[in-house]
Amino acid sequence: MQGSGYLYTILPQLRKIYGDNTPELKQAMKTHTQFFNTSNFFNTIITGIDLAIEEREGIKAIDTVSGLKAGLMGPFASIGDSIFGALIPTIFGALAANMAINGNPTGIFIWIVAQMAVNVFRWKQLEFAYKEGISLVTTMQHRLTALTDAATLMGVFMVGALAATMVNVKFAWVPNFGDVTVDMQNNLDMILPRLLPAGIVGAIYWMLGKKNMTSTKAILIVLVVCVALSALGIISK
Repeated sequence: MQGSGYLYTILPQLRKIYGDNTPELKQAMKTHTQFFNTSNFFNTIITGIDLAIEEREGIKAIDTVSGLKAGLMGPFASIGDSIFGALIPTIFGALAANMAINGNPTGIFIWIVAQMAVNVFRWKQLEFAYKEGISLVTTMQHRLTALTDAATLMGVFMVGALAATMVNVKFAWVPNFGDVTVDMQNNLDMILPRLLPAGIVGAIYWMLGKKNMTSTKAILIVLVVCVALSALGIISK
């Protein structure tokens, strides 16, 4: 998937290492077009380690580099996507959106600064990995699992917090049974505050797990159902 793009990124450096139109360059190019797929936020670490090894060992280390890429792309995909693809956009996106809703333009600058910081981090990790080389792998290998679990837990925590704060739906229906008025929303709040938003998020999650269900379809279903229930006076904002 990313093999050709990876090769295009490092090709100028490969030419410096092996020379133009050499058998070593052709072998390296062929190797680097093999299957490769990882997080776009952590791929520069693999690139830096790869180039450091090939500069030092040459073509004889090409199998080592290939195995290294195959071994690291999975863990880095889960870590990078969890932290930079989900956690950071969720936190700063929610913060920026909430400020924008309240008419505060500072939110957009917070979002821009967060994205710029991520890009600076990607560049710096390339430099760091290039300097450390293969020693970086042995140093951080035992930490990958713990880091992945921590990032996943934090992502789930943030989704739960956002569901409680950003999904603003409550029961407007107040049925009467004789002389008794039942406040549905008040009763739910006594059981568990924000239970209705949690139920809506859970229902959407369940829908997305169904075959042929897409996020676009789920959005349309939620839109239609919410408009209908609001028109009937069952729910309100």
